[in-house]
Amino acid sequence: MFSAADYVFMSHALHLAGQGLYTTMPNPRVGCVIVRDEQIVGSGWHQKAGQPHAEINALAEAGATARGAAAYVTLEPCSHHGRTPPCADALIAAGIARVVMAMEDPNPLVSGRGRALLQQAGISVQTGLLQAEAQALNAGFISRMTRKKPWVRLKIAASLDGKTALNNGASQWITGEAARQDGHRWRARSCAIMTGIGTIKSDNPQLTVRHIKTDRQPKKIVVDSRLAIPLDARVLQDDEETFIFTAQTGNPEKKAALGQMNTRVIVLPNAAGKVDLQKMMVVLAESGINEVLVEAGKGLNGALVEAGLVDELVLYLAPHLLGDDAQGMIKLPELTQLEQKKKLEIQDVRMIGQDIRVIAKFL
Repeated sequence: MFSAADYVFMSHALHLAGQGLYTTMPNPRVGCVIVRDEQIVGSGWHQKAGQPHAEINALAEAGATARGAAAYVTLEPCSHHGRTPPCADALIAAGIARVVMAMEDPNPLVSGRGRALLQQAGISVQTGLLQAEAQALNAGFISRMTRKKPWVRLKIAASLDGKTALNNGASQWITGEAARQDGHRWRARSCAIMTGIGTIKSDNPQLTVRHIKTDRQPKKIVVDSRLAIPLDARVLQDDEETFIFTAQTGNPEKKAALGQMNTRVIVLPNAAGKVDLQKMMVVLAESGINEVLVEAGKGLNGALVEAGLVDELVLYLAPHLLGDDAQGMIKLPELTQLEQKKKLEIQDVRMIGQDIRVIAKFL
């Protein structure tokens, strides 16, 4: 169905899509190459919401040579007017003869419509080339479109015996510099970073990207059932929006003060007087959040895992032992049978400096 050359050109389109890893949200990461006579005559990627899509950038570079050419695009060309005109119409107007898509648009309201427009215009359309790679690049966008919730990654730095801090709370630094830099890459690609009030009180984190260059900072999410966050917490001291999810229905003075600090206080109590985590994810998806990186303590980590809300684990293991009295990674109810264990599928294991990084998906 696909030639060796097709794989080469789509691989290049995926590489281009990756250039927008830190910048496109809430839009997907998309790359496109225009090929004529086995030569790339135009290439582009979507760089930022509101700016031209990948196909438009590639067509601009190709110019008149696009007529009769093939377009390789990592996501189905859009068929609707958003901030920019439909890309399917632009491909048709440019005289493209063949379109190869890695995957269809996951938005159920528009999926297949771009393909239909192209086919109605007489353009040959093929789908599914390197689809898994394209899906991995946009796991968060796909999740928000199809499941109405973000893709949630749980990032943990721990000793080799699975401890995240000493019993007195000391935790800086368990892992090495290389692992911390890698962790900031996961921050940079996320729409938001989530933590709990316990971490705010013990570590007072900034939750910002600092170790790598980026033109944007992720939003911040604090799960704070009692609305106990100090007004001078570092997470509140910059211009990036902070979501504070709470179960506290009272305390209007505190809410008003937080409202003056680029902060959204969202009250979502459950029956136990805690934050309703399921509803929280719905609110985040409705706010355009594709990917959430959780950097929290064992309490919130455990609550999210127990609720089935964590999709992926990014675990850094340092070559140290901290002992049984140190703090653990994830607080879960006691298991009485091995069949109750939380199952994961390991996706990747590699050395990052002197630490081991494990990426696993929850099954």
